[in-house]
Amino acid sequence: MVLEGNPEVGSPRTSDLQHPGNQGSCVLSSPGEDAQPGEEPIKYGELIVLGCCEEGGEETKAQRGEVAGPRAHISLFLQPFLLNPLIHSYNGCLANGDKGRRRSRLALSRRPHANGVKPDVIHHISTPLVSKALSNRGQHSISYTLSRSHSVIVEYTHDSDTDMFQIGRSTENMIDFVVTDTSPGGGAAEGPSAQSTISRYACRILCDRRPPYTARIYAAGFDASSNIFLGERAAKWRTPDGLMDGLTTNGVLVMHPAGGFSEDSAPGVWREISVCGNVYTLRDSRSAQQRGKLVENESNVLQDGSLIDLCGATLLWRTPAGLLRAPTLKQLEAQRQEANAARPQCPVGLSTLAFPSPARGRTAPDKQQPWVYVRCGHVHGYHGWGCRRERGPQERECPLCRLVGPYVPLWLGQEAGLCLDPGPPSHAFAPCGHVCSEKTARYWAQTPLPHGTHAFHAACPFCGAWLTGEHGCVRLIFQGPLD
Repeated sequence: MVLEGNPEVGSPRTSDLQHPGNQGSCVLSSPGEDAQPGEEPIKYGELIVLGCCEEGGEETKAQRGEVAGPRAHISLFLQPFLLNPLIHSYNGCLANGDKGRRRSRLALSRRPHANGVKPDVIHHISTPLVSKALSNRGQHSISYTLSRSHSVIVEYTHDSDTDMFQIGRSTENMIDFVVTDTSPGGGAAEGPSAQSTISRYACRILCDRRPPYTARIYAAGFDASSNIFLGERAAKWRTPDGLMDGLTTNGVLVMHPAGGFSEDSAPGVWREISVCGNVYTLRDSRSAQQRGKLVENESNVLQDGSLIDLCGATLLWRTPAGLLRAPTLKQLEAQRQEANAARPQCPVGLSTLAFPSPARGRTAPDKQQPWVYVRCGHVHGYHGWGCRRERGPQERECPLCRLVGPYVPLWLGQEAGLCLDPGPPSHAFAPCGHVCSEKTARYWAQTPLPHGTHAFHAACPFCGAWLTGEHGCVRLIFQGPLD
């Protein structure tokens, strides 16, 4: 049982309660419509953790961590070799590597058998009897404690039209995607002293098993007893139609990009998703008791490029159609080789520069590694002159334009799902030095990501470092070979 005061809370969507048997345009799927042995299961989409993105060679189904089947999370847990990324502090890999269900990227696929649930029966009972009413571990239910003497319990029944995937900090088997806090600068908060703000059962995603395979997000997930418990102090209320709704302690925020996730994308507006799947404006702070205003013309349907913030980690949702427009790892490697074939040179040392292969890892910069002055964008080889320690330990003066600022190695961003287009690697984020296309860099530099209880800050999607400077990114200026 999840106790009040934690983010582990939830309830059905109001529209679902009004029509328990109606789940949009879904139609009952027959066994013959499921994937046959040897066939690829239908993919609903992929979740990518910002600032914790995998890197390495050619992707496989196992490396993408695809989830299909009601017990797929167990097989993932038993195969820690899956995804096997290179371990380093750059490009956002998890500090200890991706293991089992704790990873940087997860593909959601249609399960062999539906495991979705939908609201069914509502009970009004005495609060002291709640524990007895929720004793059936096989019965999904959500409890709202209105007072010491009154609670509302919503029972859920099996829904053969949907698949459910749960996301949270808990490592229990009912969680399909284990997410930990991402600290600015990349990596995850580690150790017993690292206090997480992510709920153990943060949210759940329900995907229609029939085309167009719509994915909907709801705050909170079911615990090991198949229950969600909203205590007396939790943010909850009666809706105008007499039903219930509520918010998790730290909230689940969603932002849909304007114009889709493409070359013409622009950041959207952050909203909060309730346990019923309704959309509200943001609270004054993440854990405030007073909810925002209901946004009736928006929904909890995930779109390509939707961002999901769990108060400690931000996820990017990519649809299969959207990923077809994204560059592949082969294209990123071809761009790296093309950039190196141009033989860029250090304008002072006249040495030839080259982006290292991702296969060699990122434990330390290569001797041919390009370095950049992030204020001006001039690319050099590594050198030890121009230090301005009176301005800071990382401050250097560019020998070409005399601007003083951070001097960092350049790393090519290797998570293709974060890229808006397959454009050439022409811009770098400041101050981390991750390289991507111009449109990708400008989009993320303009996208405020939630931080703390009420702050927002743009960050590098590859490592999570907070962006600095006027634009958050800089155009790279390479010098070609003298011959």
